[in-house]
Amino acid sequence: MPTKTDKPTKSVTYPTLEDRINLGWREWVALPDLDIPRLKVKVDTGARTSCLHTFRTEPYTENGERRVRFWVHPVQNNLHHVVECDAAVLDERTVSDSGGHRESRLVISTRLIIGEAIWPIEMTLTNRDSMRFRMLLGRTAMSGRSVIYPEASYLAGEPAMRTIK
Repeated sequence: MPTKTDKPTKSVTYPTLEDRINLGWREWVALPDLDIPRLKVKVDTGARTSCLHTFRTEPYTENGERRVRFWVHPVQNNLHHVVECDAAVLDERTVSDSGGHRESRLVISTRLIIGEAIWPIEMTLTNRDSMRFRMLLGRTAMSGRSVIYPEASYLAGEPAMRTIK
């Protein structure tokens, strides 16, 4: 018989191993809501939240909704290719980077395409000029959806970017 201190168990259903996406330590993705058809990401199970490199952000309010306009260099080592993006702000969180430095970051939601799969993820915005990858794909975005092979790269292939609105 349950007591008052018994907590209900949370059941989580994960896809079978056969239904998960195989990922290497780096992959190609697309962010269709941000008009970014191809972006090289580092798959980072040590990072809780995914993050995207932005070299400029402009938060603003429109019709009572917090939004952010931001600019991305989606191609590594190419400062001439710029994509201007706009998204609703979900949250503002304090995040610790790999060096232990704490920083307040805006959080957005966007759809992610890896290979043939597409799903929504949360992502923080930060300047990653000094980093090799324009985006980190954190473990929350991959949870229950993938199997990581740290010795491999680009297992999911090119993202199946299609006209999605």
